[in-house]
Amino acid sequence: MGAPEDVLAHIPPGADLIVPNAAGEPVTLLDTLEAHAGRLDGVRIHRMDPRRERAYIRGEFGDRLRHVDYFLGPGSRRAYWDGGCDLVPAHFSEAAMLMRATTKCTLALASVSPPDRHGYVSMGTNADYTASFIGDIPFFVEVNPNMPYTSGENQIKLADVAGWCHSEAPLPELERTRPDERDTAIAAHIAGRVPDGACLQIGVGRVPSALPAALSGHRDLGVHTEVLSDGIMELVEKGVVTGARKRHFRNKHVATFAIGTRRLYDWLDHNGAVAMMPAAWVNSPRTVAREPGTVSVNATSEVDLLGQAASETIAGRYWSGSGGQSDFARGAMYSEGGQGFLVLHATTGDGRSRINLRLTPGSVVTTLKNTVDNVVTEYGVAELRGRTMAERAAALIGIAHPGHRDRLRHEARHAGLLR
Repeated sequence: MGAPEDVLAHIPPGADLIVPNAAGEPVTLLDTLEAHAGRLDGVRIHRMDPRRERAYIRGEFGDRLRHVDYFLGPGSRRAYWDGGCDLVPAHFSEAAMLMRATTKCTLALASVSPPDRHGYVSMGTNADYTASFIGDIPFFVEVNPNMPYTSGENQIKLADVAGWCHSEAPLPELERTRPDERDTAIAAHIAGRVPDGACLQIGVGRVPSALPAALSGHRDLGVHTEVLSDGIMELVEKGVVTGARKRHFRNKHVATFAIGTRRLYDWLDHNGAVAMMPAAWVNSPRTVAREPGTVSVNATSEVDLLGQAASETIAGRYWSGSGGQSDFARGAMYSEGGQGFLVLHATTGDGRSRINLRLTPGSVVTTLKNTVDNVVTEYGVAELRGRTMAERAAALIGIAHPGHRDRLRHEARHAGLLR
């Protein structure tokens, strides 16, 4: 074991550092880089979805230490708006490929579990894009007893790393949001279309928090998902999710990262039913398509009457990133019996419709109209794939808030979508 400062000897001028997303952040090592930023020159840190706001993310060290994001998180959103960091548009499945193509991939920094009896440490809550670099580039890790040990393709032999230090930083926790009656209604609409034995991909948020109760009567569901959450854990504990009917990784719950409460992290520790795999494989539409009965559930912020979904901007301003939404939407589209659901509340908090003739100026399309399968609000499900433009518009108007439907019909007729 060495000191955290030992990492500085492995970071030459112009280095590109790869850091895991979400709970995989190596807190002690990043603290060290910030404390010694004056010794760095042109170093960039590449990562997705930082949970903690940091001085280097805000751009306080200039070009000495700069953040490059691939999916804005609560720790980087404000910094991006203020010009403190950079954002690369990316599908989660392609993040590692883009990093290989556009950066030096000098060194990976990661938080890992204590070693097992064979000398291997685990990236625990993570595989994400970082696990794709195991064996290809040097790793400097911090061994943290708070990190669970998980299996899959996210283990590293401690004797093979460039260096390591000890850390006891707590993992960031994501408390479950309380679903309201709209979320409960949306979850019920989806659950009614999910057959026993289906394979789930669901994210985190209010609707996923409502899904466990809605799916409690189902049997032998599987999981092949980007993020493993408390909701999925509860479905496993209830015996709803078993993975018994999956074609690939049968009886295993597959994910590329996990974020949630401490109870989730404790449940993950040495849980042989969980497989943490790189996002390049988990999120690949080709991989998803090979699993029959895939049900993909993701949130969006607004939809136009053509069926285009803007999921990374709010009111025309960047809020997150593409993430894995399009990855799974495309994969579910080609899965035998697969279904894709994009969910949103019919209105914003101040009563504006989230379904409109056109997207808000400045918004970007995350999921193409040709890929969107079903759009769900608390008022029902709009089935879009294979429908004419007029049928799509009518279906979307039918799940808009009743107070906006007459206006939407008028605008749709004026635009030539409805006759």
